[in-house]
This record gives sequence, C-alpha cells and structure tokens, in this order.
Amino acid sequence: MTILLPFHKSILEEIHDPATSDLLILARGLGLRRIICTLMQIYDSKQSLILLLNASPEEETAIGDELGVMGCRRPGLRIVGYEMGKRDRQDLYKNGGLVSVTSRILIVDMLQSDIPTELITGIIVLHAEKVTALSLEAFIVRLYREKNKTGFLKAFSDQPEHITSGMSPLKNIMKELQLRSVHIYPRFHEDIKDTLETRKADVVELYQHLTEPMEAIHHAIVQCMTITLSELKRSNTTLDLDDLTIESAYFRSFDAVVRRQLDPVWHKVGPRTKQLVGDLATLRRLLTYLLSYDALAFHAYLETLVASNTTTATGAAKQHQSPWMLTDAANIIFNTAKRRCYVLTAPKASVLEREVIDVDDEDAWAALDEAHGITGSNSRDKGKGKEEKKPWVPDNMSPVLEELPKWDLLADVLQEIEEELMRQEAVSTRPPTRGTNTVLVMTSSPRSSTLVNEFLSEMDGTAPKGSRGRPMMERKLRRYLYWKGENARQKQPRQQPPQFSAPQPRPALQPDGEISEALKRKDKTRQERSANRRRVRGGAPATVAPSKQATVDPKVQARDEADDIAAFFASQPSSDLLVSSDTDALLLEALLSSEAEMDFDTHYGLLAPSQTVVVRAYTDDTDDQILAELQPRFIVMFEPNLDFVRRIEVYRNSNPGMGVRVYFMVYQLSCEEHKYLAGLRREKESFEKLIKERGSMLLPIFEDKHAGTSDAVIKTISTRLAGGRKELSTMTSQVIVDMREFRSTLPSLLHASGLLVIPATLTVGDYILTPDICVERKSIPDLVASFNSGRLYTQCELMSVHYKHPILLIEFEENKAFSLETVAESTKSYAKPTGKYPAKKSTGPTDSDRAPPSVQSKLVLLTLHFPRVRIIWSSSPYGTADIFNDLKANAFEPDPNRAIAIGAEEDPEAGAGINAAAEELLRCLPGVTAKNVKYVMSKVGSVRELCELDRKGVQNILGVEPGNACYDFMHRGERKKGDV
Repeated sequence: MTILLPFHKSILEEIHDPATSDLLILARGLGLRRIICTLMQIYDSKQSLILLLNASPEEETAIGDELGVMGCRRPGLRIVGYEMGKRDRQDLYKNGGLVSVTSRILIVDMLQSDIPTELITGIIVLHAEKVTALSLEAFIVRLYREKNKTGFLKAFSDQPEHITSGMSPLKNIMKELQLRSVHIYPRFHEDIKDTLETRKADVVELYQHLTEPMEAIHHAIVQCMTITLSELKRSNTTLDLDDLTIESAYFRSFDAVVRRQLDPVWHKVGPRTKQLVGDLATLRRLLTYLLSYDALAFHAYLETLVASNTTTATGAAKQHQSPWMLTDAANIIFNTAKRRCYVLTAPKASVLEREVIDVDDEDAWAALDEAHGITGSNSRDKGKGKEEKKPWVPDNMSPVLEELPKWDLLADVLQEIEEELMRQEAVSTRPPTRGTNTVLVMTSSPRSSTLVNEFLSEMDGTAPKGSRGRPMMERKLRRYLYWKGENARQKQPRQQPPQFSAPQPRPALQPDGEISEALKRKDKTRQERSANRRRVRGGAPATVAPSKQATVDPKVQARDEADDIAAFFASQPSSDLLVSSDTDALLLEALLSSEAEMDFDTHYGLLAPSQTVVVRAYTDDTDDQILAELQPRFIVMFEPNLDFVRRIEVYRNSNPGMGVRVYFMVYQLSCEEHKYLAGLRREKESFEKLIKERGSMLLPIFEDKHAGTSDAVIKTISTRLAGGRKELSTMTSQVIVDMREFRSTLPSLLHASGLLVIPATLTVGDYILTPDICVERKSIPDLVASFNSGRLYTQCELMSVHYKHPILLIEFEENKAFSLETVAESTKSYAKPTGKYPAKKSTGPTDSDRAPPSVQSKLVLLTLHFPRVRIIWSSSPYGTADIFNDLKANAFEPDPNRAIAIGAEEDPEAGAGINAAAEELLRCLPGVTAKNVKYVMSKVGSVRELCELDRKGVQNILGVEPGNACYDFMHRGERKKGDV
C-alpha cells in the first residue's frame, strides 16, 4: 500500500470535506493519483453514489487496481461502457458506490432521468484544464446543480501550463464547474519543499557531448527552424506571432498554438504558409529523433521526408515544396546523416589503385604513431576488421554505423552498478532489508526502450567504446539495404517510361560548369578534413563530392543509390543475401528479436533481481506504481524528464530506510537540455500566473434559474389568439436531439439558452424543433464527406417526405474561417472577355474542368432536386442556438414519440393485404424509391390512380424533380399518339 507523505495529508485535510467543492492544481509527479484514490476510499460506501468523470481507459484501470490494493474491492470501482444496457446502468446507479462513466453516457442518462441526479453524493472530475464553456463537463455540472444543491464536486488538474492562455483562464474553469475554492500546490510550496528535502536521493548527473556529425545536424535543424519561423512571421505581419520562439518550438503544444493563431485567417493564407506550419512540426520531430533514433533509422526517415516532399501520393511532382529543404542547412542535414551510416567510395575501376595507396598510407601513419609512443594495435585491429567485409555490403560502400554516445555511457553506468553491487555484497554479509537490486532504465518513448533493449541484449562488452553495438547496427544496416533494394526493384518498371519525358527539378541556382572560387575552397577544405578523418579511423579514403554534385536533387541521388544497391543484390547469390523470398524470415526476426536474444527457450523461470534490467518508457502516474512494485535502488534516467525527477523524490521519501542512486543522463548543449530547462521554467511561470490570478480573481455569483420564471411565462403567451385573451403554454420549450449529436457542443448551448433538451434515437434529422421543422446539422468536414458518399441526398429526401419544413444547417466552427473555400482556391477569373483581350481558344479540357465539382456547385444541385429544403448558414454553435430559439418562437412543441417513429422500420405485418405485384411495379417507376414507396401507397390506392393524376398532383406526392420524371415516364407515348 502506498504511503501518504505529510504534504499529501495536508492536501487531503483541506479537500476531503463532502460539504465543500474544490479545484486542486498540483505539480506533475507529486502523486495526484495517490490523493484521488485516497479520497475515493474515504467516500466509498453503498449509501453514496460517487461518479468519476474524464478518466481515460488506462486511468480507469490503474485507479481501479490501486483501489483494489487499498481495500476497496466489494464492489470497488465499476466502469460504465457503451456495451452496458440502459437497464443495467439504472441498476448500477441505484446500488451506489464508486462509478466511472464517460461524459457522453452520463449526459444522456441525466437528460433521460436514468440516473437519480438528486441522489448523487458527489462528482470527481479529472483533467479540469480541459473544461470549457462548450465542453460536456460544463453541461453535466449545470444539470447536476439544477437538481442537486448539496452534492460536492472535486476537480483535479496537473497541467498548469494549459490554464494560462486567454483572459482569466482560472476564473473561466471555476465558473463552468461552479466552484468557489481553488488550491494551488507547486513544487516550491512550503509544505512540499519541507517534505521532499528531508531525504534526497544520490543523484549522479552525466552530461554527454554529441558527436561531431550529430552537432552539425543539430545546429542545421535549429537553423532551419529559425528560417522557417522568420518566414512565417514575415508572411503574416498582421498576426501577433512575437511569442513564437525556438524555445517554445521544442514542445508539442507549439503546433497547436501556431494553428490557433492562424485559424481566423486560415482561409486567407496560401499553401506556402500552411506548408511552413507543417514544416515546423516536422523539424521539431527531427530534433527529437536525432537524439533518440539510431543513425540508420534517422537516415531512413530523412529519405522518406525527401520522397514525400518531391512527389505526391499519385506520383506527380509536388507543387509546394518545403522551403527549408532547399537551404544549405538542409544539405548539411542530409549529407551528414548519410555519412553517419556509410560512406560511398569511388567506382570499381579505380578501387585497386586506391587500396594500394591506402595500405602504404596506413603503414606510414602506424610508423608515426610508434615514433610518438602510441601503440598501433587499435588501428591494426580496425584494419583487420575492415578486411573482413560482409558479403552483403556493396563493394563501393564503407559502413560507418555511428552509435549514439549515450549507449556507451549506459554500458559504463551498468558496469559501475554491477561493481557497486559486488562491493556491497563483499562488505556486508546481510542483504539490504529494503529495495531490490533490479536496475530501472527509463526512456522517453517505447521506441527508445526497444532500441536500448536491443543494444543491451546484443552488446559486445569486449569491443572498444563507440563500437559496442556494432552487431546490432550491422543487422540494422542489412535490413536497411534490403529495404532500399526492394523499393528500387518495385519502382524500376514503373519509373522507366517517364525517365526521358521530364527532367527532375533542380533546386540549385548555379549551372554545372560555373563554380565560384569560394565553393572550390570549400571543396578543398572538405577533402582535407576527410583525409584527416580517414587517418584517425584507419579506413579507406572517402571520396568527397565536389560542390556541383551537391546541387543535384537529393531525390535523384537517393534513387541512383537505391538502383546501385538493387543491382548489387541482383548480382549476388540468394544464399548470402536477404532477397524477397526471405521476407517472412525477416519479419519473424524483427518480431522475435528481443525474445530470441534473451534465451527464454533455455532459461525458464525468473531471473535474480541483480541480473535484471527493466527498460521502460515514461508514462503518467503509473510510473509511481512501477517504482513501488519494483523497489529499485538504482535508477537510470536515459533521457531527462521533469515529472519523473519528482516521482523519484516522492519514492525516496516514501521509503525512509532505502538508499536510492539516480543516474541522470543528458546531452550537453542540445535541445534535450534546453527543453528540460524550458519546461521547468514554463511550469514555474504558469504557477506564478495562477497564484497571481487567484489573488485578484472576482468570484462569480451563480444564479438560480428557477427563481426568474415570470419572464419565461410572459414569453410563452401567444398574442395570435383572437379577442385579446391570454393563454399560457404550460409545456416547456423543448427540442428533440439525436443521440449521435452529443459529440458536438450544440446540445450544451441549447440547454444553456433555456431549451429543454430531449435525447432520442432519430432516423430522420438531427434536431426536431417543431412538429413541422426538422434540421439536419452539418459541420464543414461532415458536409464534404456526406456529399462524397451520397448520404446527404438520402437525408434530404427523407426530410422532404416526412416534414413540411426540412432545413439543412451548415455550421462553422467559432474563431475559424466563415468560408467554404480558401482564397487560393477561388482565384478563378469571372470577368467577361473583351475585344482588347479576347478569350483564349481552348485546346482541350482545362484543369478546372477536370477537377471535381466544388461544394457550392453540389449545394446548387441539391437545392434544384429538393426545392423545399432550406439552407441555414451559422457562423458558430452560439449563432445556431439563437437561430433555433427564433425558429421555435410561437410554434407548437414537437412530440418525441412521433419523432422517433418517423422513418423507423415498420412492422412487417403492416403490409398484409397489399398487392405485391402492384407494389413491385410502383417501385420500378422513376422517382419512387424504397424510402418513399410507403408514403406514395398511402396517398394513392392503385397504380391506375397514380397514372390518372396530373403533373401537379404527382409533384405534390414525389417532389418537383422526381414528380416530373415519373409523370414524363408514364405519359411518354401520349404526345406521339396525338401527333399521329
């Protein structure tokens, strides 16, 4: 069972009282889940109903497990899912206890009175930072407080950075949750500081330098980000983009912030700006991948970026390419990334001559080393290793296979831990009473965990530093070459025909024959550096391409390289290489690599803790549980993480008699270090803003909506009745809403505007306002998808058949463009040609003719087919709520039972006694469909009666267009007879 620290107890003393409702904002990593579980354990009783809101499935499982450990087992935390029926949910709510439910299920149950709202003891809301005026949680709180004034509401958040944007963000959250008390606990809070600084872990900070190629790539990526950001600011001078800096670009929220700033003018910005926004996210990912991916995976990712930037999904040349890829910094990124993996030497013709020179050169350097007293064993070993070239490596390729510097550091740390354990065993005969010798290695992502796991499994302990992971890297190189060869082999027949039709675009501005003196000097310097590097490594000379080669499109270089690899694979016997027949074996090797190397087939049973290294990725509060279960005395933080540092502090103080040593590894002067420090600074500033806002915050006064019923009564008086007498409409103004519409924010706003929202499963329409008005609501993405699938035609057809006033509501998002198309898409000229500038003769269909019809043209066709359908444009959900109230003014209220029955499947016995042959004939007529055939049969008694109707009568039944089609079909031969 987890131990509560003094600051945990002080927090619980402040918020545990069921008579109060509170908001708690706690710094991440300080045990928020521990507080929530203890609070739920206090409230656990069959006489009370406690609801847990906003918990993800993983959080529900973890909280349920922890409550089970704490003793809340009968029945413990019950989870309400979509598979649970209505009757089961009602029984569950009546039995009381702890229940976790999603917001969408709870809101429908509250509106349908399936849950006794007045009997709810309290609601616990997680992730309070996500609550807004449009969220379902705000809707739930409004319904809760209408019927229940005594129940409590406890809200929790550990994301203070999300509560700092906008005007008075803390006050807005408290207003929507109807709270008047907030508790803020940052890491620098007096109680927390006193508790955690009592016992400190033994921390060893290890600052690792990047390798030269990694430093060059890191600097080039930051340079590309600076260029992209300045270009974005330059092209959007009207926007306030001063807050966007490289430091803020390290975080994932940066992309969302940029997009949010550009949303109001998104329809005005061109494709170039949109490309820049996407490029910033790509470059941010590149910085992370540089420090966490191996050299081959990073190079392969760059190659896919180049391919996707130059060609579209259809294979055509891309119009708007990323500007950063055409810079010198990008050239450094691509070339250096390839040089980390392998070096391509000269063609075979000159290989013999160069090898002879290389041998002499190597001997000369060895003699020089001897003269200086340096043993040449390393260079000889490297030379020997160079001679043993793998058969699957192409002849002109020299593998470099640079390893991440942290791998060697990790190997040294594990060696140190092992020696420390052996020393402790030798000194003390009695094993430590607390903690285990299991080593916990924490990484930033599951991919990093897999990579570290592979390195530790295949590590060659006898190899020198920098080549301990050589076996793993050679296996990855083999797989990479196979991937390149397969790609080239698949693309070869497809790319041969257009090879002569259109040359590839060349981003360079300088012709091949003209090289400036500066570039020549640059070539010479690069060649000298390459020669120096070759002498140190003892490898073959690397041919440095002259500057005019650097101007070639990297896509062309990559394709030529892939073709060479494919040709080499084709010339080799299949027994030595990975060919297409080995695909299954390769896949099996990839899937079972980690299990195979751990020798589980030969060693069954559990390993001793001292022989176990657990590699995990950082998650959320589940890490606290892992620390409590494993009880490690040695923890290696492979990548820095602010939350986990605090978890270790809490873990160390929760286990007083245990010595904990932490190895904190970070790349010096890298984005990893900058991101860690920037995250620390952001959190501190966020807490300071929240504390300042709390000090000057005006608390909202919550009014009782039932108090002012006189105005509502006046509004329901119908002035249309003759004689001036007043009749009161006793029924509350209501709107019937389809269940699926609760994903949107509109039902919440309708309820806030004073309408009674009735959820129902509707077949026709989304909102029923009156017995005659049916509304089908479409957001812009949904509108486009409905047109493409043809679903909208069917929906309008059904509305036209069953309702007098069918309405199509097209709703835009708030703070976004109120436009169906961007400015770039609407640049087509509609000016009439004059004599001075006559229209050009068209030689064939233009691009606009070949393009699919726009949304506007589809809407015009829809209105022609269904003249009774009215289209309402709404700029936001707020505007929609006002429109609905106006449409309902002085109108009758809809009947839920009738709305549900419309369009639903009829009883199969309903068609008994109808002539099946006549019905089949009726279905064959144009304009009569499976949806409206029952309606037509209710209007006419026989097919003859339908044929005898005039054109207007048929149109009244089927609609204008379908009616015309049906009438013309039935009376097609009559005119011809008259003519004869």
